[in-house]
Amino acid sequence: MRTYYDIHLDDLAVDSRTLHGEEIARAGRYLIAKTLVEAGAATVDALGPENPLIFSAGPFAGTTFSNANRISVGCKSPLTGGVKEANGGGNFAYALGQLAIAGFTLLGIAPTWTVIHFGKDGTIAFDDAAPYLGLGNYAGAEALYAAYGRKVALALCGPVGEYQGLLAGIAFSDKEGRPARLAARGGVGAVMGSKRIKAIVVDMDRVPPLHDKKKVNSDIKDYARLLQADSVVVEFYNKVGTMGMADTQNFMGGLPVRNFTAGQLADVKAGVEFRMGGDYIGELNTGRGGEQTHACMPGCVIQCSNIYVDATGKEVVSPVEYETLGLLGTNCGLTHPDDLAAVNYLCNDLGIDTIETGATLGVLMDCGVAEFGDLPWMGAALAEIGMGTAQGRLWAQGTARVGDHYGSQRVPVIKKQAISAYDPRVVEVTGITMMTTAQGADHTAGNLARLNSRAMDLPELMERSLAHQIKVAANDSLGLCIFGMTVTNTNVAFILEAINAALGTQLGEAFFTTLGVETLRYEQRFNAAAGFTAADDDLPAFFYNEALPPTQQTARFSGAQVHNIYDALAPQTV
Repeated sequence: MRTYYDIHLDDLAVDSRTLHGEEIARAGRYLIAKTLVEAGAATVDALGPENPLIFSAGPFAGTTFSNANRISVGCKSPLTGGVKEANGGGNFAYALGQLAIAGFTLLGIAPTWTVIHFGKDGTIAFDDAAPYLGLGNYAGAEALYAAYGRKVALALCGPVGEYQGLLAGIAFSDKEGRPARLAARGGVGAVMGSKRIKAIVVDMDRVPPLHDKKKVNSDIKDYARLLQADSVVVEFYNKVGTMGMADTQNFMGGLPVRNFTAGQLADVKAGVEFRMGGDYIGELNTGRGGEQTHACMPGCVIQCSNIYVDATGKEVVSPVEYETLGLLGTNCGLTHPDDLAAVNYLCNDLGIDTIETGATLGVLMDCGVAEFGDLPWMGAALAEIGMGTAQGRLWAQGTARVGDHYGSQRVPVIKKQAISAYDPRVVEVTGITMMTTAQGADHTAGNLARLNSRAMDLPELMERSLAHQIKVAANDSLGLCIFGMTVTNTNVAFILEAINAALGTQLGEAFFTTLGVETLRYEQRFNAAAGFTAADDDLPAFFYNEALPPTQQTARFSGAQVHNIYDALAPQTV
């Protein structure tokens, strides 16, 4: 059994309930969507007291089950106005699990800025956050460690979240203590800021009680062996990391370059060196003494993260990931990983979404505010965003609002959220996912990035998108990192048997798909209640009107054509 808390911030009262069995398994993205629908949150002010902020850990949290310690955060998104679940790695869910905490919901607004501290003795304290206000995340984390010790996990609202800038995510500590693993998208950090919660500190303790500990320990070892035998895990994620996708997208012509005006930075077929891909970066980084294979959470054997160092071998940032590379890097005209790492660090310190930030800066550059590739200007712009100047606060409202303010004709958003680093004119199934998901333009909802789709018709593309969206939603609801899906999705019976051993349940293999389907249905119910229609699924006009070099492809499908994708789901169960 595990405990779930409802924390009423107005008077700092706490209600608790005990979860058993299947209740613990129905976590993460599923729990968030269901809770928000049942709370009627679709019509509330996203930055007001009635918007719940939900933190949920999966059934394996607190153990070393590989890639099973993701933390899900959800609310009504102040960026999109729709449902939002954002998840991150690090050790926060791990710490919650070790205290046998399934999750908690923050309700209302605290009377003053507060640090919430979950103690290993079962207490919940509400401490004064004044000493930490205005600090960047790195300084803030060190100050919190000085106050609470280092055997804790952190969730931080950075300086942009403090003033409710919509670029803000929530930063979680990694296993070495860096506040560098973000639940980044949708403005969840702005919601944390609206509630005057500067940080959440969770003591770490011991592995939580398990129904059959011996069986779970055996399953942990077996799952690790399955991952270490998988070619995608070993040859891509473990060897190169997510930045290896830049090589793939540059080759395919789907890489965002200079505000989505090109799909390729370097013509590698003609022998031009591509310095913004995993192959180049990995060799450069390891040659300097950096780590190219690094686990972001305890027990993970995929180890797709990295620690990037400068020419002297000094750490610059961890991690450099593909989405950051695509939006904050090539999309803004950067051509060398050292420049990318520098601005990556600044974004982590501010606690902001590198996808939304990169897309916003790219629009500003396209509007003539700066030249593409102007690194000093990018640093100055991030400084303004961090300080919350009048201009910085405008820019912190994200791509859609900045594009509207400057009258841009090229604003790469869907449902007011920036498109991820896959141009939908080329990466079509991912494009359909980003168009249709209730989450906004979020590739993680169902990404098939390597698929050659031009010979396929729309029904087949929609079928592939939907099938993948169901699997991703199930993984997100179990606290599982999707980078293990090549193993997880082909060993569902094994995963469910492991859950049964952990929780004492008797869940069958069908539970996995049912969980994914029900999650998608709840999310669609939320967005329908929030007023979303087929028109909100459209890509911006320039994707239809501007051919993308070098493929010269334009987008083929409208929002009206793909909006009914979820009609193909199993009969409604929620």
